[in-house]
Amino acid sequence: MKVNRPHHAVRVFAPFRNRSMSRRRLLHGVGVAMSLPFLEAMTPACTKTARGAMRAEHAKPRRILAICNNLGVLPKHFFPQDDGFDYKPSHYLSFLQEHRSDFTVFSGVSHPNVDGGHPSDISFLTAAPHPASSSFRNSISLDQHIAEHIGVHTRFPSLALAVNGSSSLSWTGSGVAIPPEQSVSNVFRQLFLQGTAQEIEARISEIDTGRSILDTVASQAQQLQRNLGSGDRDRLEQYFESVRDLENRLQASRAWERRPKPLVSEPPPVDPASPAMFIQKVELMYRMARLAFQTDSTRAITLMQNGVATPVMQIRGANITDGYHNLSHHGKSPDKLAQLKAIDEWQMRTMAGLLGELQAVEEGGESLLDRTMVLYGSNLGDANAHSTTNMPIILAGGGFRHGQHIKFDTINNYPLPNLFVSILERMGIESNIFATASGTMRGLEMKS
Repeated sequence: MKVNRPHHAVRVFAPFRNRSMSRRRLLHGVGVAMSLPFLEAMTPACTKTARGAMRAEHAKPRRILAICNNLGVLPKHFFPQDDGFDYKPSHYLSFLQEHRSDFTVFSGVSHPNVDGGHPSDISFLTAAPHPASSSFRNSISLDQHIAEHIGVHTRFPSLALAVNGSSSLSWTGSGVAIPPEQSVSNVFRQLFLQGTAQEIEARISEIDTGRSILDTVASQAQQLQRNLGSGDRDRLEQYFESVRDLENRLQASRAWERRPKPLVSEPPPVDPASPAMFIQKVELMYRMARLAFQTDSTRAITLMQNGVATPVMQIRGANITDGYHNLSHHGKSPDKLAQLKAIDEWQMRTMAGLLGELQAVEEGGESLLDRTMVLYGSNLGDANAHSTTNMPIILAGGGFRHGQHIKFDTINNYPLPNLFVSILERMGIESNIFATASGTMRGLEMKS
């Protein structure tokens, strides 16, 4: 969970493509190099649509936790054979049977034109096409789109978390990754441990420094405007808009610094000693997400489960002898398939534990699960083949009519971004389109 503050020397790149113009000319004389996208990622977000945010402030909050396991699951054990509400659960889904009425499983879905194998994990929440191409530029992720609309109402507009590795699911509108927090103890500290008065004032001073830098950038950029062509003027206007947006975000961040953090009765967690303790760390990150939602510290969380960066796992009751990534390229080896199956089963057990914890928390006459959408899936439909089609996807909670398997064509996949539009709609955010979506998710209905 990176909620960094602007520092006195922040690296920024000017928003111009004119190669004859020095990138440092914009900040000449201030002794700083700045990166606007980095600052966007570092500061809490104010809403761009104040009217929608005001509606969200007075309603019971809805939340989303988006989880990507970037090595996927074994398809034959995950997808049910039949569809509808009377489907027979697959082996993996049998671990979630206690919550059958609380989730929907999808098959035959993918992001149109998102290819490239492992690099596709960065497009899991953006659906930006061709992530492995040399010209790729990512777009805004679902969680950040949500944070721009309702993030002003919580201490943290969003949290970006990861297990093993710095790859992120959260991307700004400028296509810049928000670095995820990998330490569970740091997540707890930032959520619940109040700093000293001196520490708080130091952070406010850093925020004020950031605002001063933005003033300088805006002033010097305006001086360049009359010497630019029409294309560069348009880009510069977009830059001004971003600077104004950042000013609002910094102001919101400053206001939260002196507000007391919520108190929780649970003890601070201890970080697992090794990346090999993958499942244990996943369980702890799920706990942090539940606490963050329970205290309304944020309403949008992403969690990247980076199996590519995970060594030989230590899992209770399982004999794992190879790294997660190597196992995913099983080549139909019975031994590797058995080990992968054991890992996937624990993934489903931890998911069941998360849903149970959310179900156990009461909020305004409903459970926290009723108010929280949990999106679980992978960018890979088959890690062994590096396939990005037929993605395994589960949506739990959030007030939808669950309990079914929605099955689409496994050859001509249905666009997964349509599910993102349904999620935005459920969050109370008016949006008819997201990325390559063509509407809301067919077959998925809200509870009355």
